[in-house]
Amino acid sequence: MTNQIDIRGALKQGMAQLREAQTPSHTLAAELLLMHALGRDRTWMYSHPEKFLDVAVAENFFALIARRAAGEPTQYLTGKQEFWGLQFEVAPAVLIPRPETEHIMEVALARLGPRGIKIHLDTGAPRETLHVADIGTGSGCLAVALAYELPHAKIYATDISAPALEVAQRNAVRQGVAERIHFEECDLLAPFLTADSSAGKTPKDERSMGQDASRFDLIVSNPPYISLEKANELQREVRDHEPHQALFGGRAGVEIYERLIGQASQLLKHRGILVIELGHDSAEHVRGIFDEQLGWADVAITTDLAGIPRVLAAERAR
Repeated sequence: MTNQIDIRGALKQGMAQLREAQTPSHTLAAELLLMHALGRDRTWMYSHPEKFLDVAVAENFFALIARRAAGEPTQYLTGKQEFWGLQFEVAPAVLIPRPETEHIMEVALARLGPRGIKIHLDTGAPRETLHVADIGTGSGCLAVALAYELPHAKIYATDISAPALEVAQRNAVRQGVAERIHFEECDLLAPFLTADSSAGKTPKDERSMGQDASRFDLIVSNPPYISLEKANELQREVRDHEPHQALFGGRAGVEIYERLIGQASQLLKHRGILVIELGHDSAEHVRGIFDEQLGWADVAITTDLAGIPRVLAAERAR
């Protein structure tokens, strides 16, 4: 690399280095990293191909290219990822939000139906507060997107990782919904259960609520569901850089679902909705858990654009 290189040359060289390293989507990665280094958008970048880069900008760009060629995900290098049309901060403490997870949003909003509208359409009166839980919130993408879509919702976002919750809290502030999301460091929904079935801890925000109000209208989760036995089959970007605690669901990858569904069955109101993301080849196993438990209705699986069973939704019938 010379001290004088223009945008066109830098982009071409960056693409070539990533292509040689067999980096997936090398063209897009080079574009995103150059936009990040420049602090400019794609339109500006392609409108000024002849503009020379400052030495510091060029050095930063090619350092990012080298790190991407070594396997670091582009999103961790830029520190951001879009989800549900919103910009989220991402860091190695959290999973990178995937487009497939947006199916949780689609299914959840569809299942809520009129309950998801902040007023009663027949009277115009404000609708009752929705109580929503996001289990394993990670970056907070689901909790924040739901708060954005459901202005009458009070949301509880849990995660076992304190660093992940710090990222999620910053994302809630960034999107202006922090006052309606309560973050809790815990395993699944344990603090919301009775003392007999958990350690007896109750979040301070929950203690002031009535017993019925403490139950949820909607619970969503994108839990860890990858099998430890298939770790070596993952792309190096995922295996070597994303948090294992959020990736792996046990030896078979399905171990967490039974606990998650059991807790949801205790905490959902009548007609409350559970929406969970499914791991590869887990649909039959997870559907079987619902078949073995009483009190569930309208259990359905939604496939993603690739035809893979991606989201399971069910309604609690008490």
